[in-house]
Amino acid sequence: MTDQGVREAADLLRRALRAVIFTGAGMSAESGVPTFRDALTGLWQQFDAQALATPQAFHDDPALVWGWYEWRRTAVARARPNAGHVAVAAIEARVPHAVVVTQNVDDLHERAGSVDPVHLHGSLFAPRCSACARPAWAADGLGEEPTDGRRVTPPSCGHCSAPIRPGVVWFGEALPEDALDTAVDAASSCDVLLTVGTSGLVYPAAEIPQVAARFGAAVIQVNPQETPLDAVTAVNLRGPATEVLPALVRAAWEADDRA
Repeated sequence: MTDQGVREAADLLRRALRAVIFTGAGMSAESGVPTFRDALTGLWQQFDAQALATPQAFHDDPALVWGWYEWRRTAVARARPNAGHVAVAAIEARVPHAVVVTQNVDDLHERAGSVDPVHLHGSLFAPRCSACARPAWAADGLGEEPTDGRRVTPPSCGHCSAPIRPGVVWFGEALPEDALDTAVDAASSCDVLLTVGTSGLVYPAAEIPQVAARFGAAVIQVNPQETPLDAVTAVNLRGPATEVLPALVRAAWEADDRA
């Protein structure tokens, strides 16, 4: 991250009339949320995370899959939004028409103050029936965290008695149509797209910054590492979201706050 890069990105955001803030796993990792492909703790290490994240895995052993997702959900519930999440909410509040689009299945953006972020990959806090797809229950009463790889029988749907499933997008499933349409519409009409903590490798979500670039938006990337999105970025800010995003907010609007 350079001072010149921060100033350039801040100027783009300050002048934007429409913005998309697009976030990935790197954003939540700084709050201590394990990324999907991280090594798991305890006996969960004996399971392949990608093998558990499929409709077939839930069909074959719903208690194992539900237990793993309960472990993830309780871990997220104990995490706290970081300075990057707070900065995203500040940007959203400053730009007249801003939309937060996230690949993350946690609720850290909401808890930091973002309004109705678009969850492309669903949410750990929106379980639904595996048969009739009706929303199941508000996940506000968290039980004991299943840290030892034990199976937890999922609750049953009150409408059709089928097992409740996690409200996330599994491998082999399509992204939620409404969420994807909203994200594409926002990306195709924005002035600036700020992409934070995403590898640019998980499709179709990774196409969102590409859409913005094709329609003429300036793409600002915040990431410690090189990514495939480097080729379409107007400004690349190398560094962690917890450092870069607060600096970006200060550079864009600190003078206004002092006035």
